[in-house]
Formats: sequence, structure tokens, C-alpha cells
Amino acid sequence: MTSKTNLTINSQRLWDSIMETAKFGGTPKGGIKRLTVSDEDKKVRDWFKAECEKLGMTVEVDEVGNMFALRPGKRKDVLPIALGSHLDTQPTGGKFDGVLGVLSPLEAMRTLVDMGYESNAPLMIVNWTNEEGSRFAPAMLCSGVYAGVFTPDFAYSREDRQGIKFGDELTRIGYKGKHKAGSIKFGAMFELHIEQGPILEAESKMIGIVTGVQGMRWYEVTVKGQESHTGATPMGLRKNALLGASRMIETVHQVGMKHLPGVASVGLIENRPNSRNVVPGEVFFTVDLRHPDESVLDQMEAEYQAALPKIAAELKLELEEKCIWKSPAVKFAPELIECVRQGVKQAGFSAREMASGAGHDAAYIARVAPTTMIFVPCLGGISHNESESTTLEECAAGAQVLLNAVMAHDATYA
Repeated sequence: MTSKTNLTINSQRLWDSIMETAKFGGTPKGGIKRLTVSDEDKKVRDWFKAECEKLGMTVEVDEVGNMFALRPGKRKDVLPIALGSHLDTQPTGGKFDGVLGVLSPLEAMRTLVDMGYESNAPLMIVNWTNEEGSRFAPAMLCSGVYAGVFTPDFAYSREDRQGIKFGDELTRIGYKGKHKAGSIKFGAMFELHIEQGPILEAESKMIGIVTGVQGMRWYEVTVKGQESHTGATPMGLRKNALLGASRMIETVHQVGMKHLPGVASVGLIENRPNSRNVVPGEVFFTVDLRHPDESVLDQMEAEYQAALPKIAAELKLELEEKCIWKSPAVKFAPELIECVRQGVKQAGFSAREMASGAGHDAAYIARVAPTTMIFVPCLGGISHNESESTTLEECAAGAQVLLNAVMAHDATYA
């Protein structure tokens, strides 16, 4: 019988799978554009399903498109141990964000099959739908449905900027499954991910042992003024929505600077009519506030929301502002964090404990099952970018620690 200490992932096979899937939505600059429930998303889902089935796994899909690939264990009386992340990307995303956390579990399963190793508990790979939130806001939408944060109908009603509904696209690509969200159970989940920040690289650490996720809140703001001719409208008589929005954006930035290590960002802006000789009549933009402490996040929200109406009033503008998503700060399961520590020690890698600055499906899943995360470095801390880069060695290290940690947890079922 193969010992769990001899289970070593095939780093080249993992890398080859990452590069193969990068072709689904690959961009000329070497990144990936694989938006949720797009044709490219369907292609990578089909590929993933086929690869799991080659290993004898059974693949099920729930009503919001979450995919669950199951490998039986010795015991049928315990819930599976899940390993998962997401396969969708940003419009100009990289090859590793999310993808590493789905393909590393696939490599782990391949390793177990190669070695003829049977786990105690069943093992499950999960591909969560619409983690990015770039096409259909909010982010982590369908892990949120799974955890009971959102309803399926809420998810189906989400529209992209072209007015296309998530539910319609999910049906179109054939991934609206028959299982009710939340009905496919597991007993714990491990999520491997690139850090998406510069800390591990700066400290020359190979692994991040993730203890939790900072709180996040998303807002949508519409500023309305009056469209008018730039040449014929005196400066003092203008109702310039873009001027108001620019001052508001600066205010958002200052809120973030005041509450470090919190962050405050505007990432999407639409100026209308966006003509060179028309005073802008309407601007839409998004706001993203984050902090590890919920009470500080409350302060940030209060300051931001108090400042915007004042700016609008000064410039005789109308303002619409609403919060569209809140994800509270999360603390991960201590017993699973300890399994990751054991996995790191067994593999012999350098590591440090840290909180996640970015949101992940694990943040919602932690509400319904013990959960934790593992990070590996990414070059320059850059993510959500076509230049996103993680080496073969770093990917392999993360996959090995993931497998080790899962086996450490599985040992509790012996």
C-alpha cells in the first residue's frame, strides 16, 4: 500500500494542463479572457469534466453551474473533502488566478490514481461559477448561492453591461444543472490560489498559510448633471458630471489612505455621452472598499457616503449611490490551517501566515463548512492582468502542499 508520504505530484503534468487550458480564451498578450458562462467558459468546463471522468470521477452540476467532481474513498459514511476554486477570468486575466486552484486538485487526483492510493474520505474537486464578478456582479456569486448568501433567482437576474442575464447564458451553454444549490455536500474545503499581492515574493516565502479574508464592500454610483456644448456653455453655468465624479474618486482614494491597511478603489467608470465637445451629463462608477476589521470598514463606508452628497451639492449634480455587495471579514478553520502547516513542514518549504487581501469563494464556503486557503507567490504581486506570472516550481509547491494538507485532514477519518 502506498504511503501518503510518498504521494508526489507531477509538476510538469500540472504545468502542461495550465498551459493547455490557457488556450480557452487565450489573448494575444499571453493572458486569458474567459468570462463567466461565455463560450470560452463552456470549453474549459467541458475539458475539465472530461479530464475528471478519465480518472473515474463522477461530475455533477448544480442549478447555478457549480461543478463537483467526486472520487470515492474507503468510507461512505463521511462527507467528501473538497478542493476547489474557479476557472473564469477577468477580461484581461492571467493564466493562474483561480485556474491553479482547480487544476492542482486535478493533478492531485491524477497522482492518487497513478499511485493506486485510496483516501479514507471521498475527495471532491469544485469549480465555482462566477468568482470574478467582472461580467456579472457581485463576485463569488455562485459560491454565495451555495452558502445561502444569495438566492438562485438573484443570480439568474444579474445582468452584464450589455443587459444579458446570467441565467440565460448559463442555460445557453448547457451548465444549468439539476441539483439544488447547496445540496451537494462536503465536510471541508481547501482552496489553493496565487497570492495576488507582493508579500510572499518580497519575503522570499514559497507558501502563504492563509488565516482569513478581509471584509469587502462594493458600491455603484451614478452622477447626473447636464449635457451641453463645451464651447457655448460658460464654466460657471455647467453641471459637469465628470468633474463631480473625479472629485468623488479622489475622495474614495483618501478614505483608503486614511484607513491603512484598508484599501479603497474605483475600477470601472463610464462617462456619457463621452464626446469631446460635450460637457458630460452622466457618469457611472464603482467603488470597492476593503479592510480586515469590520468596524473600520464601517467607518470607511460612513466617510465615503457622507462625502459624496456634499460634492454633488457643490456642483449642482444629482447623485445615486447604493451598496450592491457585502462580504464580511472571515476567519478560517483552525484545524484545517493546522493541516496546511503540516503540509508545508512535510514538503520542506518556507512559509508565513497571512490574511487574504482579495476575495475568494472560500470566504463564503467558510459559512457552511470548515475552510482554509493556501497561497503561492506571483511575480510582482500582479494579478487580474495578462502579465500575471507564477513559475512551474511555485505552482508545483502549492499543489504539493495542497495534497499534503488534504491527506493530513483525511488521516483524521482513518
